[in-house]
Amino acid sequence: MIRPYELWIGLRYTRAKRHNHFISFISMISMIGIALGVAALIVVLSVMNGFQEELRNRILGVAAHMEITGPDGRLTDWPALAGQVQAHPEVRGYAPYVLNQALLAFGSETKGGMVRGVLPEQERHVAEFEAHMKAGRLADLRPGAFDIVLGAELANSLGVGVGDQVTLIAPQGVITPAGMLPRMKQFTVVGLFQMGMFEYDAGLALIHIQDAQKLYRLGDAVSGLRIKLADMDRAPWVTRELARTLQGDYYISDWTMSHANFFRAVQIEKRMMFIILTLIVAVAAFNIVSTLVMAVTDKQADIAILRTLGASPNSIMQIFMVQGSLIGVIGTLLGVGGGVLLALNVETVVPIIERLLHMDLFPADVYYISELPSKLVWSDVAWIGGVALILSFLATLYPSRRAASVQPAEALRYE
Repeated sequence: MIRPYELWIGLRYTRAKRHNHFISFISMISMIGIALGVAALIVVLSVMNGFQEELRNRILGVAAHMEITGPDGRLTDWPALAGQVQAHPEVRGYAPYVLNQALLAFGSETKGGMVRGVLPEQERHVAEFEAHMKAGRLADLRPGAFDIVLGAELANSLGVGVGDQVTLIAPQGVITPAGMLPRMKQFTVVGLFQMGMFEYDAGLALIHIQDAQKLYRLGDAVSGLRIKLADMDRAPWVTRELARTLQGDYYISDWTMSHANFFRAVQIEKRMMFIILTLIVAVAAFNIVSTLVMAVTDKQADIAILRTLGASPNSIMQIFMVQGSLIGVIGTLLGVGGGVLLALNVETVVPIIERLLHMDLFPADVYYISELPSKLVWSDVAWIGGVALILSFLATLYPSRRAASVQPAEALRYE
């Protein structure tokens, strides 16, 4: 247990103006290094959290929190199933859909993609297409009119705009005396959407669900139900609950299953960044070792006098542990304060850096974002601060033990 006089002497050694200015310089460098490392960790993890949330929101703006399909990829009793699903307290919306592959042709251009048949009045409950329409509206899809809404990148690669007609070629063919012929239908482009995810913008087309049922010869059946939950993070629990309660043979999946590899990769990258940037803090923290070793050498006479006055080796050790730990505490507090302040104002700082460098760090046409996202997670801040303090404390052990082993007679022999 550290007593008042040990704490007082340790604080005095930290504040005292030394004859050896090199020791003070190394102490300052250690403090600044810890502060910069901690601040960098907080900012980088906050930006990665922001990117993760932004990408998740964009993916789930097109994909659903949950999907329910039949064992053969078809649902014939979807209205009854929708009634059962809607009764769950976690469910906030549902929408039937038809999903299949198709080729889209315009002039000499042909592109493959996924065609999704939707009910416009229901789709807005589970997806965010309306908020990302570049032209037209989702409500412009009318049954029987054979209208189509294209992703912006898909429309650009085909060279079409609103009002143009594209030919949709279904993979299921029609048997004729001349052989197997693909089914083709002209669709009129009534809208364009841009979700900011190339996978969807370049490979997804929307048509009315009745037109999709006719094109793919499903009758009244659909491919499945897409479901939106009150809390997307509870999707695995809701999946298990619905699997127990739904009456029928269904396949239920949630967004954590359909995009598991992507989100797992992002999480692994975040952990690796934490480990790599922690090494910066570790290097700065272990600069405390060299600072305290030189301080012990400089204060050997003081240590000898304290020992002759009755101070125990343990007390000497605690004095230098206080001195080293204080460097770590101040550096950590400065880093946490600066890192939190910067993480909360990334959107303001980045434009200033761009103006100073005369360059656009994150072009909107490449990254589909106009500003750098940042999400400060206080548990990350606590972990970073705790790791920095532990590393700083560990760095004080060897020099402090060395100070405790100083023999008074040897230290005072040449004084």
